[in-house]
Amino acid sequence: MIRKARPIVSVASGTCGHPYFPERGNEGYWVEHYDLALEYRVVANRLRASATISAFAAGALSWFALDLAGLRATAVLVDGLPARFTQHGDKLRVTPARTLQEGTLFVVEIRYGGNPRPVPSHWGGLGWEQLSDGVIVASQPTGAPSWFPCNDRPGDKSTFRISVTTASAYEVVANGRLAGKRRAASTTTWVYEQAEPMATYLASVQIGRYQTAEVSGPVPQRLFFPSRLASRVRLDFGRQQQMLALFTERFGPYPFAAYTVVVADDDLEIPVEAQGMSIFGRNHVDGRRGEERLVAHELAHQWFGNSLTLESWREIWLHEGFASYAEWLWSEASGGETADALAARWHRKLSRLPQDFVLADPGARRLFDDRVYKRGALTVHALRRALGDEAFFPMLREWTTTYQHGAVTTDRFTRLADRYATTPLDPLFTSWLHTERLPAEHR
Repeated sequence: MIRKARPIVSVASGTCGHPYFPERGNEGYWVEHYDLALEYRVVANRLRASATISAFAAGALSWFALDLAGLRATAVLVDGLPARFTQHGDKLRVTPARTLQEGTLFVVEIRYGGNPRPVPSHWGGLGWEQLSDGVIVASQPTGAPSWFPCNDRPGDKSTFRISVTTASAYEVVANGRLAGKRRAASTTTWVYEQAEPMATYLASVQIGRYQTAEVSGPVPQRLFFPSRLASRVRLDFGRQQQMLALFTERFGPYPFAAYTVVVADDDLEIPVEAQGMSIFGRNHVDGRRGEERLVAHELAHQWFGNSLTLESWREIWLHEGFASYAEWLWSEASGGETADALAARWHRKLSRLPQDFVLADPGARRLFDDRVYKRGALTVHALRRALGDEAFFPMLREWTTTYQHGAVTTDRFTRLADRYATTPLDPLFTSWLHTERLPAEHR
């Protein structure tokens, strides 16, 4: 288990009070490890599960809360002793038999179950969702409690072990390394271990009738897809090793042991990001690389979003701005439009749209607004031009190395960039990150 130093947080044991999603997350503790054991019946959409959570108390705790939505806890133990618990809304409140002392590691065991369903949100249902024949988990930003009790705040990253037992006709894909696979009668148990710390919203389980393929290389790749789409998938995702080589040169070493792509046998509005994994819909596969920019975008999230994860959702540009810019880097490296040309085109488009948000704090409802993505990419491009490639890319590599598998903020990024600049960057960051009006295009 990887253990990393964490900042001491408030000893309040209730909600964390983050401005975008104040009902999500809990203070007073931070989680070290989740061990999830799931038994799932696909047709009935019935889940029976247990979660063993190892956490550290940031202060004396007479009670604490976890996020759990739509599923019912049936038993709770804390350090092996029965604990009192209540559920109200999307919170599971636990009162241990004795007060937990500051700095102590405690273990919570929770049995729970029910019919999992997505958590309602401004963007539709989030989390565990039935497909036509299987399951997709798409939790960003607040859907993780739809399938396991957790501290649902992005900066509280933990290691995971995920065990899933389901009908043997299905393939199960989860984060990390496949550590075991056991068949018994008509079911199979799949065990995955995620050794690098992971945010709860990036934890994922995919279940479907998939064909599998492996691609060897410096970074092993796994592909899961409907068998009838095999030739399209192999072509559309066939240049991922070249993308990995480019992004490794630009961003630093790939931060995980392998990379997995799942193509669900359903249409999806957009691809889904998970740690070490990306999930696409069948509508994203055309056999002509028509959606290759999305392939690059989701791959780049392994650096920006998965290894380096924002502490607060207001800083979404640190994920989406860099992933969107990776699309432009891949375009110019693969013979398409240059980053300069793409930046000029998108600047013209954005200049004709409402300019009613601040990039460094766009508001909860604009988290996934395409203007945030593209203005984020323009900000990265403006910084690249201000620093020059000889400083910009070394700065990115230091950024991804220094905060690998950790949590990041806008302030940390701007301070690092300042060290690579020959002139102050405050005017650039003020205009791009903290001002509603789109800055003039830099030439």
